Amino acid sequence: MSVLDTGREQAADDPAGDVLEADGQEADRREAGVRAADGREADRREAGVRAAEDREADGREAVGEPVRFVALGDSLTEGVGDPVADGWRGWAAVLARSLAPEGTGVEFTNLARSGALTVDLTMSQLPAALAQRPQLAAVVVGGNDTLRAGFDIHRTTLELDATLGELSGHGAQLLTACLPDPGTLLRLPAPLARPLARRMRAVNTVVHALTARHRAVHLHIAELPWCEERRLLSVDRLHPSAEGHRLIARRFHELLATDGRPLGPAPGAEPAERPPGRAADLWWMATQGTRWVAARSTDLLPGLLALAAAEGVARLRGASRRHDEHMARAAAQALASLG
Repeated sequence: MSVLDTGREQAADDPAGDVLEADGQEADRREAGVRAADGREADRREAGVRAAEDREADGREAVGEPVRFVALGDSLTEGVGDPVADGWRGWAAVLARSLAPEGTGVEFTNLARSGALTVDLTMSQLPAALAQRPQLAAVVVGGNDTLRAGFDIHRTTLELDATLGELSGHGAQLLTACLPDPGTLLRLPAPLARPLARRMRAVNTVVHALTARHRAVHLHIAELPWCEERRLLSVDRLHPSAEGHRLIARRFHELLATDGRPLGPAPGAEPAERPPGRAADLWWMATQGTRWVAARSTDLLPGLLALAAAEGVARLRGASRRHDEHMARAAAQALASLG
C-alpha cells in the first residue's frame, strides 16, 4: 500500500483505492470494490456531478488505479500545528493514508496555503486541483475571510459555490467543514470576539447550505471540543495540534465509512511521534511562530482594529443585535442569489 503525495507533504505508505467507474456490469464493479456511477445522466447533472462515462471514454480510470485526493484551503488544511521534519503534515495528509482498501494507493495533493481566502481557491487552487482529476476533494476555507476589513459574505458565497461546483461537476466527492470561531479560540476581548463570531456564523451558514447543494460529506469541526480539551490546539491556540489534526482525520474517515465508501483502517488517535513539549512549543513560537504572526499582522491587524472600533460604537448605541440580524440576512440573501 502506498500514498503518492504530489503536494508539499509526504504521506507514508498506507491503504488507498476506490475508483469511480460508469458502465454496466455491477457485479464486476462490486468485486473490485469500486462505486458504480451508472446511467441517470440527468440526475447526476442536477447534482452537479459530471457523468463518469466521460472519464471512462478516454481511458482515465481502470480498476486498481489509486484514489486521487486533493485538499484545498488555508493553514488549517495546510497542516499548521502538526510539524514534521520538512514542514507541516496536517489532517488531510493523515486522512490520505487511510482512504482506500489494502492493495491500492492514493495520490494526494495538498494545495492549501496559509492565509488563503475563498477567492484564492477559485483563482489558483481550483485550476491546479482540476488538473489532478480528483475523485475526492476537501474544501475547507472561510476563516481568513472573516478576518478581513472588507469581508463580504455575498462574495464568499459565490466563490465557494464556484469552487465546489467545479469540483463536483468534474466527478469529485466533496469534503467540507464548518469552522470554530477564532475569537473564542484566541479568547479575544468582546469588541473583537463578537463581530468575528457573527461573521463565522454567516460563513458556516453558507457552508452548510452549499454542502447540501453539492451533496458533500460534512464535518462539524466547529463542534469539536477545542476549548474543553486544550491539548487539541497548538501553541498558537488557533490551529489544531498534531492530536487535533488526527481527530479531524478520524472524524472524516468515520463519515466516509458511514457513507459507504471502501476505506483502509482508520487513522490512529495519537500521532506516532511524541508531541512536542512546552519548551518545543515556546521555541517554535519564538522562531517560526513569530514570523507567522508578523506576516498575518501585516494584513489582518488593520482590519481587526477597524472591526473592534466599529463594534465598540455599535455596543454604545445598543446596535450589536441588529448587526447580528443584518449579517444573518446577508447570508440568506447570498444563498438565495444562487438560484
